[in-house]
Amino acid sequence: MGDALNIIFMGSPDFAVPHLEKLAASRHSIVAVVTGPDKKRGRGSGLSPTPVKKSAQQLHVPVLEYDSMKNPELSEILKTYQADLFVVVAFKLLPDQLLSIPKLGCINVHASLLPKFRGAAPIHHAVMQGEKQTGCTIFKLDSGMDTGGIIAKKSLSIGPDETTGSVYSRLMQLGSEMLPEAVEALATGTATFTPQDTTKATAAPKIFDEHCVLNFRKPAVDVHNHIRGLSPFPGAYAMLESKKMKIISSHYDKNAAMATHTGKITIEDTTVYVDCGDIMLAISELQYQGKKAMPAIDFMRGYQGKMIFDGY
Repeated sequence: MGDALNIIFMGSPDFAVPHLEKLAASRHSIVAVVTGPDKKRGRGSGLSPTPVKKSAQQLHVPVLEYDSMKNPELSEILKTYQADLFVVVAFKLLPDQLLSIPKLGCINVHASLLPKFRGAAPIHHAVMQGEKQTGCTIFKLDSGMDTGGIIAKKSLSIGPDETTGSVYSRLMQLGSEMLPEAVEALATGTATFTPQDTTKATAAPKIFDEHCVLNFRKPAVDVHNHIRGLSPFPGAYAMLESKKMKIISSHYDKNAAMATHTGKITIEDTTVYVDCGDIMLAISELQYQGKKAMPAIDFMRGYQGKMIFDGY
């Protein structure tokens, strides 16, 4: 069976929490958790801990809060735990001085089928690009960006109208189920490391505001994928009378009517459409600047402005 491992877990967002909890329930010991410092999260005036810190406190695991992984103090503290393994989930890049500390190295849970979608936003990019499947990969960290040898990989399908939010939730569950098995394989010496095929690597960089702007000159299916890939956060948008209109959800029908004027908004019965580069795309839910999110038909029925997005 192999000896039980002493593990340091590293992560911050809610995606990492089930991974921490499943690992804590295994025969291995989490001796410390590294996470980001308390910050303002949302509209409250006070500071809030990361979701991982909250979970670690409930598990009575010591918490180390650091913004920079290059802080020499952190390196020295981590050495004192004499950990066998570092487990990293949805966290920062680790510098070489941290990678070399644990006896068995460091592993990472990544929300894509590596080597596809290496980077900070793999789920967003997979959905935005219309991928029909994605998955989770557990691999050994090295000095590159998501480049190390693969220990485990499992896939799941992406529905045609599914959003990044939905895929995120399912990958969070999948990864947390895979992690204890991968750690056990390392503990027993049965883990294998499959090199990644770098010729098949694609990038999934962090999402910025400029990536969220919709281009209705593109085919409707591409616009639809862009919308669902950025839903619920940060949200794809276009400008309507100089105000930001977030489109939260849409529905693509390849048999929809042909577009007549790119960017034009049309109401037919109870459905709102926007003309794209080829056909019309149904808009299901939207959020106009200064308003709450609502069904598109409810907003447009009370809207008195122009029925075409800015710039078209």
